[in-house]
Amino acid sequence: MADKKDKTKAPKGEEKKKAPVKAAPAKAKAKAPAADAKKEATAAAPAVREKAPTPRLKERYQKDVVPSLMKQFSYKNPMQVPRLVKVVLNMGMGEAISNAKALDHAVSEMGLITGQHPVITRAKKSIATFKLREGMPIGCMVTLRKERMFEFLDRFISAALPRIRDFKGIPSKSFDGRGNYSIGIKEQIIFPEIEIDKVDSIHGMDIVIVTTAKTDEEGRALLGHLGMPFRK
Repeated sequence: MADKKDKTKAPKGEEKKKAPVKAAPAKAKAKAPAADAKKEATAAAPAVREKAPTPRLKERYQKDVVPSLMKQFSYKNPMQVPRLVKVVLNMGMGEAISNAKALDHAVSEMGLITGQHPVITRAKKSIATFKLREGMPIGCMVTLRKERMFEFLDRFISAALPRIRDFKGIPSKSFDGRGNYSIGIKEQIIFPEIEIDKVDSIHGMDIVIVTTAKTDEEGRALLGHLGMPFRK
């Protein structure tokens, strides 16, 4: 009986020893080419992205405007020199009350002028005489900062303002007493980005330039050195 038990147990032991091994290495080999491909892709990609070029007006401010203002106002520290904070463009569209498409054209045109998507402004109060209800879209606005601010001002000073009919300079008294300047534009077609053939209607906009100047004299000097053509 003992011999029979030994004979029956022996094959079971042999089967356990001959059990197939799991194919883990095969999976590792399959993953290896993908890892190699990722390493090659990262090696081929540039290590550092190229920086965008500094706007021309910003370079002028850093190299020319800051030293000249320090001499003019006797600043002891370059941080005291007034600088630009932001430029706000606001376009009111009273036509949008009766014609909703007029506001769509205004939004697209302001986007072309500034290179930034505008925000739609809405009425804060209801006025029955103008058929205006609270919350109705009546215009659009854009706030530009940093590089886009300098790029817009450069194009506005060098390209847009000279295209105004009988242009003799902009008024030098449109300051708010704290160094911030505002100007109204009657026609949006002065900007070279606008194609006259595609214009639906002629309308204007308000442009506000916010600075860190404490007085109007400092703000006027800052914008004058940047090339703003004030009337004499």
